[in-house]
Amino acid sequence: MSTSSTAPPAAAIPVRSKRPPRVTPARIGVYAFLLTGAAFFLLPLYVMLVTSVKPMAEIRLGNLFALPNAWTIEPWIAAWSQACTGLDCSGIQVGFWNSVKIVLPSTVISIFFGALNGYALSFWRARGANLLFGVLMIGAFVPYQVVMFPLVRAFAAAGIFSSLAGIVLIHTIFGMPVMTLLFRNYYASVPGELFKAARIDGGGFFRIFFQLMLPMATPIIIVAVIMQVTAIWNDFILGLVFAGRDNLPMTVQLNNVINTTTGERLYNVNMAATVLTSLVPLAIYLISGRWFVRGIAAGAVKG
Repeated sequence: MSTSSTAPPAAAIPVRSKRPPRVTPARIGVYAFLLTGAAFFLLPLYVMLVTSVKPMAEIRLGNLFALPNAWTIEPWIAAWSQACTGLDCSGIQVGFWNSVKIVLPSTVISIFFGALNGYALSFWRARGANLLFGVLMIGAFVPYQVVMFPLVRAFAAAGIFSSLAGIVLIHTIFGMPVMTLLFRNYYASVPGELFKAARIDGGGFFRIFFQLMLPMATPIIIVAVIMQVTAIWNDFILGLVFAGRDNLPMTVQLNNVINTTTGERLYNVNMAATVLTSLVPLAIYLISGRWFVRGIAAGAVKG
């Protein structure tokens, strides 16, 4: 009779993984780059904000980065309702409301037709659709200055040059290629079975678009709204050429306020007017920035 003895198992030795060092040259370089980029964009904004709440007596002292000793909102009030553009001293509020009248219809019309074009090019592919899409995309890369003079002549012949309808139409035309591209790529990620099922149920072109495709496109619609509102609000050259004297947008009014040479140059009023002009795009990005990222990512992968 034999006996066998088994040795007790050796105690398990815990293996500790080495954590990467918290401070590395690569991490230092990344943070240095990010801080430099943030300072590059935030420092001018800080100077504008600080200058806009200083009285002119402090600005003349030359302390550009110093906080004001006596805070005041008078420059903001003057920029909004009293700043002069030539002989007109109504402030930039006139340009603000002009920009609102330009942005709202231009954004809605360009997004609607861009969504309609993208839907047609994705699911109702007619003969020559790819050729038409390529021709449309050329418009996204043609500089404004190349087609400026022909468009001025065409709009003048049509009787809509220097009018609100003319500036709305020009923004709609220039926004169409990018909007079509956005919605075409988004609809390409929608499963084709949904469209086929809607067709089997008797849905026509516009019924499928309004009841199925358009409600599904909410993320990309938000992206399109952000892009169009920002682009149209910040536009200068098209508003200067096509809007006319009675419909000049806020950017043109700002240029006229800053470049007015009569009287004393009020730097605090100029800075306040600049910040007021940029408030709408800044507010849009701060409020809906996360929706912008989600909308862009929604059409990135075909499902």
